[in-house]
Amino acid sequence: MATLLDFRRRIRSVKNTQQITRAMKFVAAARLRRAQEAALAARPYAQELARLLRSIMSRIESPHHPLLKKRPEEMILVLVLSGERGLAGAFNSNILKEAAKFFRSRQGKKLLAIPVGKKGRDALRKAGMEFAGEYVNVLARVDLGVAREIANLVTDLYCEEKIDAVYMIFSEFKSVIQAELITEKLLPIESIADEGEDEKASSQIDYIYEQPADQLLNRLLPRYVETQVLRSMLESSAAEHAARMTAMEAATKNAGDVIDALTLHMNKVRQAAITKEIIEIVSGASSTA
Repeated sequence: MATLLDFRRRIRSVKNTQQITRAMKFVAAARLRRAQEAALAARPYAQELARLLRSIMSRIESPHHPLLKKRPEEMILVLVLSGERGLAGAFNSNILKEAAKFFRSRQGKKLLAIPVGKKGRDALRKAGMEFAGEYVNVLARVDLGVAREIANLVTDLYCEEKIDAVYMIFSEFKSVIQAELITEKLLPIESIADEGEDEKASSQIDYIYEQPADQLLNRLLPRYVETQVLRSMLESSAAEHAARMTAMEAATKNAGDVIDALTLHMNKVRQAAITKEIIEIVSGASSTA
């Protein structure tokens, strides 16, 4: 049976853990604020760029560009954006489950991966995935230069016809307690050209272009890919910080519940020991009398 000293040690240990989880919660909350602001600020730019491209492409009878060219999907590249660290609840496991589901749906195809985030890199390497590149320790503070490097890598591979399609798997930030798993096709760029008629009509803005439309596509399509990669990195970073803050808040609350339960049990044990001592004293006094 556990002694009072054992209970005190366990309570002290849980209190130390609670202090750590509370501190991690505050750190995650501070980082979440910055990441959330960056993710929300990137959305309007991505939307306006997509609208501009739809407007340009709607004025070209048959747009031609290597990034628009469709091929049978035999060689598929997947960008998997995971977390850099653990202690974020089910954030990383959900991303990896979504990636595993995607890989199973493409059985028989040649699959390549570019993990962005240490946890995804380690899991995919353990699973035996072939990498076209890897990027770790880049989501704590998302940098445009890294996003441009990733975008250049995938566009070069696609233009050289070394791959036939590029997908991104990431967690899109919705709120502190909600994130949505996204599997999005990045290349070939077809979501812009294949919008519905209502969306096309809303894109018919009377822009005046100084350059020919083809030259604009050569500049804007790679920029669009770069923007989508940057947006996914910002969304993933914000979602990871939100998941970690929520997980640490739950861990802090659970530690408090454990402390209360241990304290209650310790008091019962101490009360039982005091009652036993009183009984022994009374019994000894009665016997001497």
